[in-house]
Amino acid sequence: MSDDQNLQLELQINSSKALVRRMDQQIDLVDRLLAESAAQALVVPSNFTNSLGMKMIWCPAGTFLMGSPANEEWRNECENQVQVQISQGFWLARTPVTQGQWQALMGSNPSKFEGSKDLPVENVSWDDAQEFCTKLNVGQGDHPGYRYALPSEAQWEYACRAGETGPYSGGTVDDVAWYWNNSEEQTHDVGQKKPNAWGLHDMHGNVIEWCADWYADTLQGGVDPKGPQSGAYRVYRGGGWVSYIAAFCRAAYRMRKSPDGRSDRVGFRLALVPYC
Repeated sequence: MSDDQNLQLELQINSSKALVRRMDQQIDLVDRLLAESAAQALVVPSNFTNSLGMKMIWCPAGTFLMGSPANEEWRNECENQVQVQISQGFWLARTPVTQGQWQALMGSNPSKFEGSKDLPVENVSWDDAQEFCTKLNVGQGDHPGYRYALPSEAQWEYACRAGETGPYSGGTVDDVAWYWNNSEEQTHDVGQKKPNAWGLHDMHGNVIEWCADWYADTLQGGVDPKGPQSGAYRVYRGGGWVSYIAAFCRAAYRMRKSPDGRSDRVGFRLALVPYC
């Protein structure tokens, strides 16, 4: 083969290689555009109503400061402020569990204050709430990979704040006064007061709400904190009809109770959380 022929062959090979490289680049571009398009097409999990008529509100993953700053009025030492990351989104019920919802699933009504199916269920222990979750999870397949449970303390405060950093989700004490003032020393129908920015009602009053965690004297930060492994008390949050000052309904306000304890001021709301 002559030198001219060798040169021509080499040029053809190089041209083919360049063409292949351009095709690979175009394929990479198409793959990237398709991936971006698929990501944009993903539907953000939406609010929904479950089989008991509970309206579940989507709470996206994010970070927040849990607890209260040192200068917050009526602050307690157990409210040390920590950075928390909620790594996975979850749903939280728009309101506490009602007496009608409890009756439909459990076949009884333990509440002291009766008269409306929309009153929050109370006089339920942490153990009772666990039994409720267990029964509701049987046969639930609408959201694979998720289960009904009490929210962790971190999830509860994160959802209560809904992006707010002050003592109350909504601004000032005047914004939340109607949650706790003039309660007439009893609960009221859920969902009648002003919601927070995510659409959650009664986070600052009505009934105090059980959380999943064991109580600790100090808050733990980090990714998805769950509290101590064991303890004598479970955490409950949110203030209730018995809270005679607004400070006892602050987003950071923490309380504790034996898991078998019951009270007409204590109820709960459900979360739909990822299995882990």
